[in-house]
Amino acid sequence: MTVHNPSLFSRPRPGSSPSTDPEVVPKASRRQFSAAEKLRILQEADACSQPGQIGALLRREGLYSSQLTTWRRLRARGQLQALTPQQRGPKAVADPLAEELAALRRENVRLQAQLTRAETISDVQKNRQGNRDVQEAAACQRSSSLCRNVARL
Repeated sequence: MTVHNPSLFSRPRPGSSPSTDPEVVPKASRRQFSAAEKLRILQEADACSQPGQIGALLRREGLYSSQLTTWRRLRARGQLQALTPQQRGPKAVADPLAEELAALRRENVRLQAQLTRAETISDVQKNRQGNRDVQEAAACQRSSSLCRNVARL
C-alpha cells in the first residue's frame, strides 16, 4: 500500500490555510468581459513592442491568443456591440406569426424551383417525342421509297 504525501498534490498558497484555499475550484464559472475590458486589453496588446510582452499580457489576464485575435477582428469591423458578452442559449421567439410567414415563404421558393424543374423536364420530353415523330416519318418515307424501288425491279 502506497501512502502519498498530500503536500505534493495540493500546495497551499502563501498566506492562506490549506482548508480555505484549495487549488481546484469546486465549480468553475465562465468569465465574461465587458466591452470596456476588451478594449483595455486590446490597447495594452497594441502597446506591446518587445518580444514576449503579449504572451505575458495573455498569461496575466488568463486569455488565449485566439480570443485576442477575435476581439481584434471585431474591433476592425467596428462591431463594438459584438464585444459585449452575449447571452448563451436559444434566442427567444419574438413573433410566431413572423416565423410561420418566413417558413411559408421558404416553402414557396422551394416549390417554385421544383415546378420550374418539372416544366423543364416536360419540355425536354415533348421535344424528344416531336423528334421521334419526325424520325419515324422520315423512316416511313425512306422505306416507302425503297419499296417503290424494289417494285420497279
